[in-house]
Amino acid sequence: MTLSFDQKYAAIVEKDVTFDGVFYTCVKTTGIFCRPSCTAKKPKPENVEFFDDSKTAILKGYRPCKVCNPLEKKGSTPKEIQDLIHELNTTPSLKLKDFHLRERGLDPVRIRRWFLKNHGMTFHAYQRMNKINTAFKKISKGENVTDTAFDSGFDSLSGFSDSFKKVFGFSPSKSRSSKVIDLTRIETPLGTMIACGVEDGICLLEFSDRKMLETELKDLAKRLNSTIVLGENPHFSKLRKQLDAYFEGKLHEFSIPLVTPGTDFQIQVWNELKNIKFGQTRSYKAQAVALGNAEAVRAVARANGMNRIAIIIPCHRVVGSDGQLTGYAGGLWRKQRLLELESGQLRIA
Repeated sequence: MTLSFDQKYAAIVEKDVTFDGVFYTCVKTTGIFCRPSCTAKKPKPENVEFFDDSKTAILKGYRPCKVCNPLEKKGSTPKEIQDLIHELNTTPSLKLKDFHLRERGLDPVRIRRWFLKNHGMTFHAYQRMNKINTAFKKISKGENVTDTAFDSGFDSLSGFSDSFKKVFGFSPSKSRSSKVIDLTRIETPLGTMIACGVEDGICLLEFSDRKMLETELKDLAKRLNSTIVLGENPHFSKLRKQLDAYFEGKLHEFSIPLVTPGTDFQIQVWNELKNIKFGQTRSYKAQAVALGNAEAVRAVARANGMNRIAIIIPCHRVVGSDGQLTGYAGGLWRKQRLLELESGQLRIA
């Protein structure tokens, strides 16, 4: 994606997050380099130069901005947070308080802010939610309500039932007839992804900073008439392995089963996307022609945008008729990196 100086400067003035990772802004007067979306005061055009990667900026003597932290992988989960989540998933009954975090050298305030930003709840609320979600899955599989309550770390059955009802809106006994969509976070070289799975396959794979992700999750739950809960799924292990192989350049075609509820037209569009081979691109017009309706370009573009399974259903391989990169929910910089990886121009590590 080739951008002029004026286009780049306009992007930083607008704090446009879609250009994060596409280029970096270097300020000559301060010696600082930033993401395009940085909220710091914007420099005058004559005091700016742009570079396509952070390595060049550093070699030129610029230091990373402390406001936007351009060297941090956008959308990624810090290692200490990954460790906490893994520990809670392994031992849902665990109760970690602020002093436990301090004993580990962690700042409770920073942990709280991260969970509020990424999960809409505090770390302690996340722990409670994780316990309830684990209990929900156990009961839906036929385990005893009382045993599950105490195994989950609750001191009384009434306290467990009250907490359960607050989260799900119904009593624990009724969860046996409810369907479950499992949700997990997967770390990739391009940032954290959110994956959802049901018994028959993966039903969602999106970057965690995707716009309208919460709306997308609610729509998925409604379409599948299921409740989304944090937890593991038999398909997640295979998904992680295939994503790792893809980013290493060793996997060109995914074989994991998918579940893609949608309209007949949307499903046709998504199936046609899978016909665009690794290393190839196609215009929206060409995609419409492939579907047998050359006039349906806008409808095809809308259906592409409704795709819930990034990378595996490769909507990133669709570009403008002039070859320019167009909208991508995960950010244009990711679209560019994915296409560079598939064309052999880039090895993401």
